[in-house]
Amino acid sequence: MTTNHDTSKLDDLIITTIDSIKGYEHSAEHADAQRYAGFFRAMAGERRGVVELLQAQSVKLGGTPADYGSTAATIHRRWADLRHALGGGDAALVKEVERGEDYLKEEYERAIGDERTSPETLAVMREAYESVIRGHDRASHLKHELEAAD
Repeated sequence: MTTNHDTSKLDDLIITTIDSIKGYEHSAEHADAQRYAGFFRAMAGERRGVVELLQAQSVKLGGTPADYGSTAATIHRRWADLRHALGGGDAALVKEVERGEDYLKEEYERAIGDERTSPETLAVMREAYESVIRGHDRASHLKHELEAAD
């Protein structure tokens, strides 16, 4: 178990969580209903706290934490733009957010399941994962609520 391994895992989660922030901010800018825009902004704010938590652990271990998102997430946001432009509205945004939350949840579960991660870093990851679960569950609830309204 090395600090390099821990910082690498933390960086992966930081980048993916920054992608989540950008996705929520993007969705808030394009949402038609204030209800959804408010949810998206609140989740972006909560995720900023998660990034700070992960970055603090990385610094504690001597790392230089990432402060950027991924190219793949930028492409995903453009895909969401296209769906929205084609008339998907808020339902398309919520559906894309939920897909992003599914991916984020899987990434955290994979990192938490890595047996080479130190107990201290694992505890930080688990704390961050609580936000991921809340966001995933809220996005899933909104998606199902919208589907039921159709």
